Amino acid sequence: MSDVEATATSRWLSIVGIGEDGVEGLSASARGLVAGAELVVGGQRHLDLARPLLRAATETWSSPIEATIALIRERRGRQVCVLASGDPFCFGIGGTLAESIPSAEMTCMPAPSAFALACARLGWPSAEIATISFCGRPIEPLRPLLQPGARILALSADATTPARVAGFLTALGFGPSRVHVLEAMGGPRERMRVATADTFELGDVHPLNLLAIEVIATAEARILPLGTGLADDLFEHDGQITKREIRAITLAQLTPRAGDLLWDIGCGAGSVAVEWLLRNPAGRAIGVDVDAERVARALRNAVALGVPKLVARVGRAPDTFADLPPPDAIFIGGGAHEPALIERAWDRLRSGGRIVANGVTLETEARLIAAHGSYGGELIRIALERGDHIGRRRAFRPAMTVVQWAAVKP
Repeated sequence: MSDVEATATSRWLSIVGIGEDGVEGLSASARGLVAGAELVVGGQRHLDLARPLLRAATETWSSPIEATIALIRERRGRQVCVLASGDPFCFGIGGTLAESIPSAEMTCMPAPSAFALACARLGWPSAEIATISFCGRPIEPLRPLLQPGARILALSADATTPARVAGFLTALGFGPSRVHVLEAMGGPRERMRVATADTFELGDVHPLNLLAIEVIATAEARILPLGTGLADDLFEHDGQITKREIRAITLAQLTPRAGDLLWDIGCGAGSVAVEWLLRNPAGRAIGVDVDAERVARALRNAVALGVPKLVARVGRAPDTFADLPPPDAIFIGGGAHEPALIERAWDRLRSGGRIVANGVTLETEARLIAAHGSYGGELIRIALERGDHIGRRRAFRPAMTVVQWAAVKP
């Protein structure tokens, strides 16, 4: 951003939320911003709703929208109005515009969000509701929200979304869940209907709709626990997976934080990266493995468990490190015996970042002991025994001992 841009404070861009009741629902101030603009930008539905106030040029959003955002920026210093649905900063265009236009140059006049309207219609306390959007987003992130008794509000992408969500719920064992479809809220065509996911047959759904889900699980539902250490059989794997008990200890050492980036080196089934992403929606993770099939498997696991934003690459560490953004945490689940891998990983780690490396071979153990000597941290040895059958009797069968090195970079 230039010095001229950085010092400008005039509020030339207005973002006005408009509901299905059109201009009648706008305040006098919001009407003035629309009527006084030299350019009004919005979806065709928004422009139609605001038609009585339009006095200047109009522009509908391009696809993708970057061209229209560039057009808006070219009008900097002149009065531009962007129309949006409800609250522009609630899964709306407001956040996208704020990425390139300072808030000091904006005026926002929100209308009630679809979530607020839905809570009002259903009598649901907004503080107790989980929210999600499927507008331009995948459906899979719904899965971690599916906890028995949960209430979820979801913005639909179009008229097909309700049936897709109902099928998704049924396939995961949440068929008895009640799915409310709230259509065209706030306008003359408003309608609200409800069905269970496993008997969902509602037709003629308005494209502008929101789903309100009351989650009910069957005995067969595979509910994702809120803690670390998911069952191994929740993951597709070929045996190369950090086992649940070791994974729980590993995640505790990695200490996930909102927005942090994890490198999962030798990711295998991707179990550590997937659980890292499940801990916080803002988390980020990149998996690396030399085996292309394992990378593909890790990506499938991420989708199946509701965190499709996992990035995974085929490559050999540490050769791949130069192409990756600096991490806040690194897990080395495979390859720690490779020459210079730990050293190169430590060099790329941010200050205050955490590194955890696990090993079972003597060669890797030697590397981890050396890393402890060079960088500090702590070494632990994890020995697990699981009850198993031996003929007609039972005994504890030991698993391979894992040596773990963990450290925080100063």
